[in-house]
Amino acid sequence: MGQSDQGKLRRPALRWAAFLLCLIAFGLGVHQLLYHPRSPLPPEWNPTVPLRVAHPIGPTTEWKLSRTAADREQCLAALSEAAEVTPMPALVVSDDCGIENRVLVSRLGNARIDPIETTCAVALRMAMWERHSLRPAAQQVFGQDIAVIRQIGSYNCRRMRTSAGVGRQMSTHSRAEAIDITGFDLPDGRRIRLLEHWNGQADEAAFLRAARDGACDVFRTTLSPDFNALHADHFHLQSRGWGTCR
Repeated sequence: MGQSDQGKLRRPALRWAAFLLCLIAFGLGVHQLLYHPRSPLPPEWNPTVPLRVAHPIGPTTEWKLSRTAADREQCLAALSEAAEVTPMPALVVSDDCGIENRVLVSRLGNARIDPIETTCAVALRMAMWERHSLRPAAQQVFGQDIAVIRQIGSYNCRRMRTSAGVGRQMSTHSRAEAIDITGFDLPDGRRIRLLEHWNGQADEAAFLRAARDGACDVFRTTLSPDFNALHADHFHLQSRGWGTCR
Protein backbone atom coordinates (compact mmCIF):
# COMPACT_ATOMS: atom_id res chain seq x y z
CA MET A 1 0.00 0.00 0.00
CA GLY A 2 1.46 3.35 -1.01
CA GLN A 3 1.73 6.51 1.05
CA SER A 4 -1.17 8.08 -0.83
CA ASP A 5 -3.41 5.13 0.05
CA GLN A 6 -2.42 5.34 3.73
CA GLY A 7 -3.20 9.06 3.71
CA LYS A 8 -6.66 8.37 2.31
CA LEU A 9 -7.33 5.89 5.09
CA ARG A 10 -6.22 8.30 7.78
CA ARG A 11 -8.38 11.20 6.61
CA PRO A 12 -11.79 9.70 7.62
CA ALA A 13 -10.35 8.75 11.01
CA LEU A 14 -9.05 12.28 11.51
CA ARG A 15 -12.42 13.71 10.49
CA TRP A 16 -14.23 11.48 12.99
CA ALA A 17 -11.76 12.41 15.73
CA ALA A 18 -12.27 16.10 14.99
CA PHE A 19 -16.04 15.63 14.97
CA LEU A 20 -15.96 13.84 18.35
CA LEU A 21 -13.75 16.56 19.84
CA CYS A 22 -16.18 19.22 18.61
CA LEU A 23 -19.10 17.23 20.01
CA ILE A 24 -17.41 16.91 23.40
CA ALA A 25 -16.53 20.61 23.43
CA PHE A 26 -20.13 21.47 22.54
CA GLY A 27 -21.45 19.22 25.32
CA LEU A 28 -19.10 20.79 27.86
CA GLY A 29 -20.16 24.24 26.71
CA VAL A 30 -23.86 23.40 27.08
CA HIS A 31 -23.21 21.91 30.52
CA GLN A 32 -21.40 25.07 31.62
CA LEU A 33 -24.14 27.26 30.14
CA LEU A 34 -26.84 25.37 32.04
CA TYR A 35 -25.17 24.55 35.33
CA HIS A 36 -22.53 27.19 35.98
CA PRO A 37 -23.57 29.47 38.90
CA ARG A 38 -22.78 32.50 36.75
CA SER A 39 -24.48 31.23 33.63
CA PRO A 40 -25.55 34.11 31.35
CA LEU A 41 -28.67 32.13 30.38
CA PRO A 42 -31.79 33.81 31.89
CA PRO A 43 -33.74 31.57 34.32
CA GLU A 44 -36.80 31.52 32.07
CA TRP A 45 -34.61 29.93 29.37
CA ASN A 46 -32.69 27.57 31.65
CA PRO A 47 -34.53 24.30 32.40
CA THR A 48 -32.17 23.47 35.28
CA VAL A 49 -33.08 26.54 37.35
CA PRO A 50 -35.95 25.79 39.78
CA LEU A 51 -39.21 27.59 39.05
CA ARG A 52 -39.81 30.84 40.90
CA VAL A 53 -43.09 32.70 40.47
CA ALA A 54 -41.17 35.98 40.13
CA HIS A 55 -39.14 34.76 37.13
CA PRO A 56 -40.34 36.06 33.76
CA ILE A 57 -42.34 33.69 31.59
CA GLY A 58 -40.18 32.13 28.90
CA PRO A 59 -39.66 29.05 26.72
CA THR A 60 -39.08 26.64 29.64
CA THR A 61 -41.74 28.03 31.98
CA GLU A 62 -44.58 25.62 31.15
CA TRP A 63 -42.25 22.61 31.35
CA LYS A 64 -40.93 23.73 34.75
CA LEU A 65 -44.40 24.71 35.92
CA SER A 66 -45.80 21.26 35.11
CA ARG A 67 -42.92 19.47 36.83
CA THR A 68 -43.07 21.71 39.89
CA ALA A 69 -46.85 21.45 40.21
CA ALA A 70 -46.66 17.65 40.09
CA ASP A 71 -44.25 17.49 43.06
CA ARG A 72 -45.82 18.52 46.39
CA GLU A 73 -42.61 19.71 48.05
CA GLN A 74 -41.42 21.67 45.03
CA CYS A 75 -44.89 23.17 44.57
CA LEU A 76 -45.08 24.33 48.19
CA ALA A 77 -41.55 25.71 47.98
CA ALA A 78 -42.42 27.76 44.88
CA LEU A 79 -45.57 29.07 46.57
CA SER A 80 -43.82 29.94 49.84
CA GLU A 81 -42.58 33.26 48.49
CA ALA A 82 -45.57 34.06 46.31
CA ALA A 83 -48.73 33.18 48.23
CA GLU A 84 -50.26 32.31 51.58
CA VAL A 85 -51.11 28.62 51.54
CA THR A 86 -51.62 26.06 54.25
CA PRO A 87 -50.82 22.43 53.36
CA MET A 88 -53.65 20.03 54.14
CA PRO A 89 -54.02 16.25 54.10
CA ALA A 90 -55.45 14.73 50.94
CA LEU A 91 -59.23 14.63 50.73
CA VAL A 92 -60.41 11.15 49.74
CA VAL A 93 -64.13 10.92 48.97
CA SER A 94 -64.48 8.27 46.28
CA ASP A 95 -62.77 6.95 43.18
CA ASP A 96 -64.14 9.97 41.30
CA CYS A 97 -63.90 12.72 43.90
CA GLY A 98 -61.25 14.12 46.20
CA ILE A 99 -58.26 16.47 46.38
CA GLU A 100 -54.66 15.29 46.09
CA ASN A 101 -51.95 17.73 47.21
CA ARG A 102 -54.62 19.79 48.97
CA VAL A 103 -53.86 23.32 50.15
CA LEU A 104 -55.87 26.18 51.64
CA VAL A 105 -55.18 29.44 49.79
CA SER A 106 -55.90 32.90 51.24
CA ARG A 107 -53.53 35.19 49.30
CA LEU A 108 -51.92 35.18 45.88
CA GLY A 109 -49.14 37.72 45.47
CA ASN A 110 -50.56 41.15 46.30
CA ALA A 111 -54.18 39.99 46.13
CA ARG A 112 -56.39 38.39 48.75
CA ILE A 113 -58.71 35.58 47.81
CA ASP A 114 -61.59 34.22 49.84
CA PRO A 115 -59.99 31.15 51.50
CA ILE A 116 -60.38 28.18 49.23
CA GLU A 117 -59.30 24.56 49.23
CA THR A 118 -57.75 23.44 45.97
CA THR A 119 -54.75 21.55 44.62
CA CYS A 120 -51.24 22.90 44.92
CA ALA A 121 -51.06 22.86 41.11
CA VAL A 122 -54.05 25.21 40.77
CA ALA A 123 -52.70 27.47 43.52
CA LEU A 124 -49.30 27.67 41.82
CA ARG A 125 -50.83 28.54 38.45
CA MET A 126 -53.03 31.13 40.16
CA ALA A 127 -49.94 32.71 41.72
CA MET A 128 -48.30 32.84 38.28
CA TRP A 129 -51.45 34.42 36.84
CA GLU A 130 -51.60 37.10 39.54
CA ARG A 131 -47.91 37.94 39.15
CA HIS A 132 -47.59 37.95 35.36
CA SER A 133 -51.08 38.90 34.15
CA LEU A 134 -53.46 40.39 36.68
CA ARG A 135 -50.96 42.69 38.37
CA PRO A 136 -49.45 44.25 35.22
CA ALA A 137 -52.84 44.47 33.48
CA ALA A 138 -54.44 46.23 36.46
CA GLN A 139 -51.53 48.65 36.69
CA GLN A 140 -51.75 49.41 32.98
CA VAL A 141 -55.54 49.87 32.87
CA PHE A 142 -56.35 51.21 36.34
CA GLY A 143 -53.02 52.39 37.73
CA GLN A 144 -53.34 50.09 40.78
CA ASP A 145 -53.05 46.45 41.79
CA ILE A 146 -55.84 43.95 42.33
CA ALA A 147 -56.94 43.88 45.98
CA VAL A 148 -59.21 40.80 45.94
CA ILE A 149 -59.75 37.91 43.54
CA ARG A 150 -63.34 36.68 43.74
CA GLN A 151 -64.02 32.98 43.25
CA ILE A 152 -66.99 30.62 43.45
CA GLY A 153 -65.19 27.37 44.10
CA SER A 154 -62.67 24.77 43.08
CA TYR A 155 -63.72 21.40 44.53
CA ASN A 156 -67.19 20.13 43.68
CA CYS A 157 -67.97 16.42 43.33
CA ARG A 158 -70.17 16.57 40.24
CA ARG A 159 -70.38 15.69 36.57
CA MET A 160 -69.48 18.12 33.82
CA ARG A 161 -72.14 20.62 32.83
CA THR A 162 -72.68 21.17 29.11
CA SER A 163 -75.01 23.25 26.99
CA ALA A 164 -77.10 20.10 26.52
CA GLY A 165 -77.30 19.39 30.26
CA VAL A 166 -75.30 17.28 32.70
CA GLY A 167 -72.79 15.06 30.91
CA ARG A 168 -71.44 11.61 31.74
CA GLN A 169 -67.86 12.68 32.37
CA MET A 170 -66.81 13.87 35.82
CA SER A 171 -65.93 17.55 36.00
CA THR A 172 -62.35 18.60 36.71
CA HIS A 173 -63.89 20.26 39.77
CA SER A 174 -64.45 16.77 41.19
CA ARG A 175 -60.67 16.65 41.73
CA ALA A 176 -60.23 20.38 42.40
CA GLU A 177 -58.20 20.61 39.20
CA ALA A 178 -60.04 23.80 38.26
CA ILE A 179 -61.16 27.04 39.83
CA ASP A 180 -63.95 29.46 38.83
CA ILE A 181 -63.22 33.20 39.05
CA THR A 182 -66.11 35.70 38.93
CA GLY A 183 -64.26 39.00 39.23
CA PHE A 184 -61.93 41.31 41.07
CA ASP A 185 -61.98 44.16 43.58
CA LEU A 186 -59.62 47.13 43.34
CA PRO A 187 -58.08 48.98 46.30
CA ASP A 188 -60.25 52.04 45.52
CA GLY A 189 -63.40 49.95 46.03
CA ARG A 190 -64.21 49.40 42.38
CA ARG A 191 -65.77 45.98 41.65
CA ILE A 192 -65.12 44.27 38.31
CA ARG A 193 -67.39 41.34 37.48
CA LEU A 194 -67.47 39.21 34.36
CA LEU A 195 -71.26 39.15 34.22
CA GLU A 196 -71.47 42.95 34.29
CA HIS A 197 -68.31 44.09 32.55
CA TRP A 198 -67.23 41.51 29.95
CA ASN A 199 -69.12 43.48 27.32
CA GLY A 200 -69.40 46.65 29.39
CA GLN A 201 -67.23 49.73 29.93
CA ALA A 202 -64.03 49.93 27.92
CA ASP A 203 -61.50 49.79 30.80
CA GLU A 204 -63.17 46.93 32.63
CA ALA A 205 -63.72 44.93 29.45
CA ALA A 206 -60.12 45.50 28.34
CA PHE A 207 -58.81 44.37 31.72
CA LEU A 208 -60.95 41.21 31.75
CA ARG A 209 -59.75 40.21 28.30
CA ALA A 210 -56.14 40.79 29.31
CA ALA A 211 -56.81 38.64 32.39
CA ARG A 212 -58.28 35.87 30.19
CA ASP A 213 -55.39 36.01 27.72
CA GLY A 214 -52.86 35.92 30.56
CA ALA A 215 -54.58 32.91 32.10
CA CYS A 216 -54.06 31.08 28.82
CA ASP A 217 -50.30 31.45 29.33
CA VAL A 218 -50.26 29.55 32.64
CA PHE A 219 -53.37 27.34 32.71
CA ARG A 220 -53.87 24.33 30.48
CA THR A 221 -57.54 25.16 29.90
CA THR A 222 -59.08 28.63 30.08
CA LEU A 223 -62.78 29.18 29.40
CA SER A 224 -64.42 32.61 29.44
CA PRO A 225 -67.79 34.11 28.47
CA ASP A 226 -66.63 33.75 24.85
CA PHE A 227 -66.84 29.96 25.23
CA ASN A 228 -70.56 29.57 26.00
CA ALA A 229 -73.41 30.92 28.11
CA LEU A 230 -72.52 28.62 31.02
CA HIS A 231 -69.39 30.73 31.52
CA ALA A 232 -71.06 34.12 31.20
CA ASP A 233 -70.25 34.99 34.81
CA HIS A 234 -66.85 33.34 35.38
CA PHE A 235 -63.48 32.19 34.11
CA HIS A 236 -63.03 28.43 34.34
CA LEU A 237 -59.30 27.80 34.84
CA GLN A 238 -57.89 24.26 34.75
CA SER A 239 -54.52 22.79 35.62
CA ARG A 240 -55.30 19.94 33.21
CA GLY A 241 -56.03 20.04 29.49
CA TRP A 242 -54.56 20.57 26.05
CA GLY A 243 -54.22 24.32 25.81
CA THR A 244 -57.82 25.36 25.14
CA CYS A 245 -58.12 29.15 25.32
CA ARG A 246 -61.60 30.55 24.67
